[in-house]
Amino acid sequence: MSKRLPLPSERIYAPYKIAALVEILGEQGIPPEEALRDTGVEASKIYDASALTSVRQYAAVCRNALALSCEPRTPFQVGARLHLFAYGMYGYALMSCLSLRDYFRLGVKYHLLATPTLTIEWREYPNVAVWTFPDEFTFAPSKELRQFLIEQQFTQQVTHLQDVAGRSCPPAKAHFSYSAPEHAAIYADYLGCPCFFEQEHCELHYDSAILEQKPQLAHRLTSALLQDACDTLIGKANASAGVAGEVYQILMRSPGVFPDMEDVAQTLRMTSRTLRRRLDAEQISFSAIIDDVHRSLATEYLRMTSMSLEDIALLVGFSDAANFRRAFKRWTGKNPGEFRGEMPLRATHRHHVPRHSGS
Repeated sequence: MSKRLPLPSERIYAPYKIAALVEILGEQGIPPEEALRDTGVEASKIYDASALTSVRQYAAVCRNALALSCEPRTPFQVGARLHLFAYGMYGYALMSCLSLRDYFRLGVKYHLLATPTLTIEWREYPNVAVWTFPDEFTFAPSKELRQFLIEQQFTQQVTHLQDVAGRSCPPAKAHFSYSAPEHAAIYADYLGCPCFFEQEHCELHYDSAILEQKPQLAHRLTSALLQDACDTLIGKANASAGVAGEVYQILMRSPGVFPDMEDVAQTLRMTSRTLRRRLDAEQISFSAIIDDVHRSLATEYLRMTSMSLEDIALLVGFSDAANFRRAFKRWTGKNPGEFRGEMPLRATHRHHVPRHSGS
């Protein structure tokens, strides 16, 4: 399923990344007010868990750092300070997963929850596992800011894997798509591996042998509960912003009967062509929203009810349980029975579902 990237201006993230950068700059003698100049973020709010900030606001603090600081270690220091426990539910879900392979997979699946300035993917090959940053950025900053964000992100990835593994777990090597900067020697100090510049892509390479290793806090029940909570948070983020959010709300109103794009566009008082263009601008398609609504409803019914798979399939929009099982496996990597079996508590009542045609 294609992933919707947050719009850079959407204020949906706690300010933990901003706080870390402001702290680092403060240690260099730069006052918080200067670090936060023209960002719209108040110094008194950077430790307020209820405050919401955007990717664009974090990027603005990074720009201030580039203008105010002469210390090339700044982005690396930020990445090293951003431990997973600062990320709330997302961080704890990663730390409690059952293998480092799950960590790689879930890091991508739930990346929307992590104030993402870059897009990430991971690929497993026979002898190597690779973090890749295909588009590199969720927006188009300057060359200097792009490098700052890459340096911070790579150090952050190394820090997070160490948090999960419970020990030092450096990459085998790091690739960068730009020329070596004057401070290139710093890279190996923070990443703990050979670093190569002017490569085709920005990548972190790991020995695939680590993927079977068990994280220090691995716990099957905790992992299932936290992943379920992250799925809910992803759904709320998707359903609360932009035109995509309005489409989500419309599709969630009538389980089992999902309007097509023409009907949704009419409800929103626009043409289907305009709706498609607006969704394209938010980097998501109508079919991806439909797919995500199906997934959200399916996991909620499995978690909260004892309805049969046949009834859930109809409510979610499938004509038969076999197609539903295949889709659920694609969404979660598990079949519906396995997913339901991992839920510690759920309602014991059964709903009768009227038979109406699904998609």
